Amino acid sequence: MSKRPQVLFICTGNSARSQMAEAILKRYADNQFDVRSAGLEPKGINPFTVRVMEEAGYDMSGHQSKSLREFMGYTHSRYVITVCGHADASCPRGLWSSGQKLHWPFDDPAVFEGSDEDKLAKFRQIRDQIEQKILSWLEEIEIAPQPSG
Repeated sequence: MSKRPQVLFICTGNSARSQMAEAILKRYADNQFDVRSAGLEPKGINPFTVRVMEEAGYDMSGHQSKSLREFMGYTHSRYVITVCGHADASCPRGLWSSGQKLHWPFDDPAVFEGSDEDKLAKFRQIRDQIEQKILSWLEEIEIAPQPSG
C-alpha cells in the first residue's frame, strides 16, 4: 500500500473526465500522490478519451473504468475531486472524512453531438481544461509539477 496521499477523481461514468484527470495528475505528480479514478456508474472508457489522450502522449493501455464501490470502506482519500455535478451531489462523505473534497466541474464531452472531428475537438478542449486546472491546483498546494512522460 502506498504511503503517498491518495487522490480520487470521480465522475458519473469514469469514461472521460475522471480518466483524463487521473492520467494527467499521474504525469505531473505521480511521485507525490497515489492517483485513481472511479465512476458512480462505470461505462468503460470512451474511445475518444483514449484517442485524445494518446495524441498528447499518454499511455491509456493500463486504464480501465472502475466503480466507486471498489473504494468504499477500503481507503480514505486525502483528496476526493468530483469532475461533474452528478458525482458532486452523489459522492459519499466517507470517502474524504479525513481529507478534502474538491469540485471541478467540466462539461461532459461524451454528450457533445456533432461529427467525429467536432467530438474530438470537444474531447481535446476538456483534456486541455483539465490539464490547466491540475497545473494550477498543484501550484496552489505548492507542489512543483514533475512531468514523467
